[in-house]
Amino acid sequence: MLNKIVFDLETQKSFDDVGGRDRNHLLKVSVLGLYSYPENKYYTFTEDQIYKAAEIFTNADQIIGFNIINFDYPVLQPYVHFKLADLPTLDILSEVEKLIGHRVKLDNLAQTTLKTAKTGDGLLALKYWKLGQLDELKKYCLDDVKITKDLYDYVLKYGKLLYKDYFETREINIAFPEPVARKSVSRQASLF
Repeated sequence: MLNKIVFDLETQKSFDDVGGRDRNHLLKVSVLGLYSYPENKYYTFTEDQIYKAAEIFTNADQIIGFNIINFDYPVLQPYVHFKLADLPTLDILSEVEKLIGHRVKLDNLAQTTLKTAKTGDGLLALKYWKLGQLDELKKYCLDDVKITKDLYDYVLKYGKLLYKDYFETREINIAFPEPVARKSVSRQASLF
């Protein structure tokens, strides 16, 4: 079985806190959630445990996420000593945007395709962080990981996604390329 993982992360700060959307690298990770296909298991990592997640990333055949290229990777990059952009990545949002010409929210795809909704938004995650509600924050993050995984699995099974475009439901015919097995890298990744 290929070593595919799905991940999402939450931040300690908002864009307002760091001075704008072009400063993702300053947002700081609060929690990183991850699903491992080979282990069929979900994991969460706090900021001080990122080195454990980084080791998993370096050995993955494919890293799957939603908006990870433009958001999650820049937030995570200051924590690792390798270029995340060099890893085999499948960003579902990027794939959808290529086909329809614009961005669609994860919640839109989840509600229309899977008939399930996100349990909140990034502001709720920030609230959990600021209140020290780590268990709620981890659950929120893993809920997003599960939705992303379920969307990925849906595409593999049905070759499509559905989304709401104003009042009309639209279908996207989409296929994700199967990754190629990588040789185990076994690099030791650590916090700065």
